[in-house]
Amino acid sequence: MEQGGLSEDVIKKAFNATEEEFLHLVKRSLPVRPQIASVGSCCLVGAISNDVLYVANLGDSRAVLGRRISEEQKGKVVAERLSKDHNVSFEEVRKEVEALHPDDSHIVVYCRGVWRIKGIIQVSRSIGDVYLKKPEFSRDPIFQQFGNPIPLKRPVLTAEPSILTRKLRPLDLFLIFASDGLWEHLSDEEAVEIVFKNPRAGIAKRLVGAALQEAAKKREMRYKDIKKLEKGIRRHFHDDITVIVIYLDHHKGSANGRLGHSTVGCTTAPVDIFSLNADEAVEELHDTVP
Repeated sequence: MEQGGLSEDVIKKAFNATEEEFLHLVKRSLPVRPQIASVGSCCLVGAISNDVLYVANLGDSRAVLGRRISEEQKGKVVAERLSKDHNVSFEEVRKEVEALHPDDSHIVVYCRGVWRIKGIIQVSRSIGDVYLKKPEFSRDPIFQQFGNPIPLKRPVLTAEPSILTRKLRPLDLFLIFASDGLWEHLSDEEAVEIVFKNPRAGIAKRLVGAALQEAAKKREMRYKDIKKLEKGIRRHFHDDITVIVIYLDHHKGSANGRLGHSTVGCTTAPVDIFSLNADEAVEELHDTVP
């Protein structure tokens, strides 16, 4: 942080530095690992400074806030989305990409059941994927032996994050940060209800279990049947899922509702994290499903 403070500019610089460092890694590794030019990742960041929440993202991982409607209605909670999905499945994002490439009528095409940029990728922003950002990589003979080269006039992806800042309020209860594997099967409201109505311990794992139940239901399968699928095949039924849940207890025990600065990470409960790789064995989750 610059001069001990956090700002949107600081966050943008951090994203840019991450992108540049990965670009340097790709350049160094290209002769021995050409495939690295096609490696990329979504990025979702949350930070709290002086009672202000900062959320920044690239891609379609998502941050959602759960908050009470009012002090009088303690049993009711609403979901508030804090990030923007950079995925061309949304018409708004398709139009954004098309506006940047007015001379390319095939910048976004419907391919294999979904909208994709150049028929390849669904997200419009990421860390990495340099062969879709740097034309020289897609033309490099080394990469062409392994990749799927396409002629580029200009970058078709960016690493410019969407950033939201929001003052924390006494009715704010918790934050859910999760990859798109969760949101493919649970709505913002469903995820928030699960967190609100269940114990804190193991709550991230519970969300993953709920998503897998929905994935099985969509395929008219049982959860235990998904568990039996061979490694690599299950990816056709659900994506990798990573979930982080952070409880915001700053309003408790505070007369003015301000964040107690002695509370590390804005929470009196441990941050709950669970990650499931679609290519790994599924551990027992059914007992955590709501």
